[in-house]
Amino acid sequence: MRKVDLCLSSEGTEVILATSSDEKHPPENMIDGNPETFWTTTGMFPQEFIICFHKHVRIEKLVIQSYFVRTLRIEKSTSKEPVDFEQWIERDLAHTEGQLQNEEILARDDHVTYLRFIIVSAFDHFASVHSVSAEGVAISNLS
Repeated sequence: MRKVDLCLSSEGTEVILATSSDEKHPPENMIDGNPETFWTTTGMFPQEFIICFHKHVRIEKLVIQSYFVRTLRIEKSTSKEPVDFEQWIERDLAHTEGQLQNEEILARDDHVTYLRFIIVSAFDHFASVHSVSAEGVAISNLS
């Protein structure tokens, strides 16, 4: 099994929910593989989005590139539907004036079908997520 970026839309991954959307910066931008695009919140926190892999995957490393995110919580689900999430990770990110936050999370063979990202708080009225990538392997199809 080859390791790939499981979060790329070209791998079949989708953002199936986002609590805010700006037509110039839609949620799909986080997984399009283009470093020039991003998703932006539209004020008020918490904000969240859910990524669906459409298969069972094993994540070894997760990398989130963002701006102005203060506290990030990530929940995971192994269900066939986006339910039964359990808290996986919660991090306070460092404020990086003028550059992207690059948060790398090493996972221990965690199997998921969905990830829910909750931006609990931010350093400003708005925050942005430029990319979410997950290094790992597909385990099996949903059946």
